[in-house]
Amino acid sequence: METSLTAPARPATASSDPARAGRDPYFDNAKFLLLTLVVLGHTWSASRLGQDSTAVKAAYAWVYLFHMPAFILLSGYFSRGFTARPDQLARLISGVLVPYLAFECLYSLFRSQVLGQRHVDISLLDPWYAAWFLVALFLWRLSAPLWRAVRYPFATAVLISVLSGTTDNGNILSFGRVLQFLPFFVLGLQLRPEHFERLRTRRVRIGAAVLLAALVAGSYAVVPHARTLDWLSRERSYQELHSSLPHYLLLDAALLVGSLLACAAFLALVPTRTTWFTALGTRTMYAYLLHPMLVKLAQYQGWYDGLHSPVGELAVTAAALVAATLLMTAPVRWALRWLVEPRLRWLVRA
Repeated sequence: METSLTAPARPATASSDPARAGRDPYFDNAKFLLLTLVVLGHTWSASRLGQDSTAVKAAYAWVYLFHMPAFILLSGYFSRGFTARPDQLARLISGVLVPYLAFECLYSLFRSQVLGQRHVDISLLDPWYAAWFLVALFLWRLSAPLWRAVRYPFATAVLISVLSGTTDNGNILSFGRVLQFLPFFVLGLQLRPEHFERLRTRRVRIGAAVLLAALVAGSYAVVPHARTLDWLSRERSYQELHSSLPHYLLLDAALLVGSLLACAAFLALVPTRTTWFTALGTRTMYAYLLHPMLVKLAQYQGWYDGLHSPVGELAVTAAALVAATLLMTAPVRWALRWLVEPRLRWLVRA
């Protein structure tokens, strides 16, 4: 089983070597880079470096503009073959649902035994921290066959996303995020290999580099004057954002367009050849599930204290990138495969 968050719905090879498995290294490279950005963003948030540094806050906003949208888009792309066959449902249960349930229990023990929470509080309907994405992926992939019956799937998903932002969806199963990020998943379902090929031309790559640089400058200019990060999380209604409905609709449309352009630019710059980190991109599930405990442990122990300086910001950033990389290595998979990739032949018909 491929232990990537965007693992395809079709049967995956057992090999973790993309070259030997006949895989396109481009997508494994993209998944590795996006996962490191996930860990980096969570580390910046937990360390609260953005409170004192406009540069960190701008970098955080820049990352959040596209890193989850791009991950979700790739999840949709690799869900194109999902038709809810029994074997596909079995893999969805064993590869997404069961790890979610197992880690929600583990996270609860972690909070009580390590972070000082008094009681073991297992709330499967309220995903902790980054676990919301597993719930979302489970629901999105289940919905994949339905979108084939819709005449205008992307437009419909955008409408659902906008409407979800006009009401308070609560925290149950992170449903606000599930609906507001839905357009990126549905768009991924519509993509084909030739769409990614068009991003790999020299002219597009140059334009992508210029666009991402411009977005960095724009983030630096905007974040001191706006609640950018609250909007980019895509989990709040317009009332919770203290916005009027017309302002919400306008800004939400602008953020959707900006995120789509940033996703395209990022994907255009992803290396297409096999690199030192290509194989790591097949094990993103390990880093995604394990890094929340490292990030929160560092926060609880005060390891980020005293690092609110340019040198400290660089140190925290470097540590996050190293941690993300190590969590995707083969030894981590060997040690924890029983937990992240449980064999459930007794439960599902794989």
